[in-house]
Amino acid sequence: MAGKKGGNTVAKVYDITKPIADGLGLRIWDVVFEKEGAMWYLRVFIDKDGGLSMEDCENMTRPLSKALDDADPIEQNYMLEVGSPGLGRELKRPEHFEEFLECPVRIRYIRETDGQKEFIAILKGCTKDTISVITEEGDKEIKLSDTAFVRLYDDDPDELFADSE
Repeated sequence: MAGKKGGNTVAKVYDITKPIADGLGLRIWDVVFEKEGAMWYLRVFIDKDGGLSMEDCENMTRPLSKALDDADPIEQNYMLEVGSPGLGRELKRPEHFEEFLECPVRIRYIRETDGQKEFIAILKGCTKDTISVITEEGDKEIKLSDTAFVRLYDDDPDELFADSE
């Protein structure tokens, strides 16, 4: 959906990662390859029904590390991290949005729009380029290209439509 840093690398790593995850009964939530300071990080976020354990992460890391060493899809040195996308996970792919229809989400615009930079809404639908939500003000159609992120809302449900920063 949105553009990704390290897109070609991410696609290669996803292709290497998917069969390993499938074999372990895991889903790949996201693959991110990004530079922080002087170091590059390859982060593979996995998930499964019923929740993820540290053992799941360890079971994924070992064969993935070996497969990445064998395929050598990344030229520079990097740190591999395998983990959970967490409760406030970012929704990026169509299947992410479809899985969490009717759930509260936190949306942050790239630039202030209609007097808002960030707000909470209920996810009602999605297409390749847009999401439909219900806000305090009513129904809204949002272009994903206008958002910095869309994340699951993981705070107090009583604050659902409280003012956001």
